[in-house]
Amino acid sequence: MPQDRESGAAGAKFGRETAKIIAQKLGATKEGRSYSNEYLLKGKHIVIKCAHHKTGSVGISYHMLERLDSILGAFETDSGKYKLYELSPAQFKKYMEPTRSQGPSKGKVGIVKKTIFYEKGAFIKELNLE
Repeated sequence: MPQDRESGAAGAKFGRETAKIIAQKLGATKEGRSYSNEYLLKGKHIVIKCAHHKTGSVGISYHMLERLDSILGAFETDSGKYKLYELSPAQFKKYMEPTRSQGPSKGKVGIVKKTIFYEKGAFIKELNLE
């Protein structure tokens, strides 16, 4: 089902809140005053992209991708835990597809499927957020 303004806002809120919890558990610190999910982790500039268990991909703006050292995909499992996988910006670029959005993100965001993170990414750990 395509996203609309309301579901997109709910997804963004979920992503920010979930990334904040994951960042705290990993010992990452917030990068600047940005509203994005960008953090510093062990000297690396990362972004934490979160997805509910039925969500099949995560997206990053092309502009953000240029300044990252790493992309962490945090994917909810059926049990409610999150599996964390890491891709380099080069890997993300290699496998990304343009968003299907016809709105403001059209031509500005690349999407990578969860299966790519599972198949090509480095498994970091599984976290329980409770």
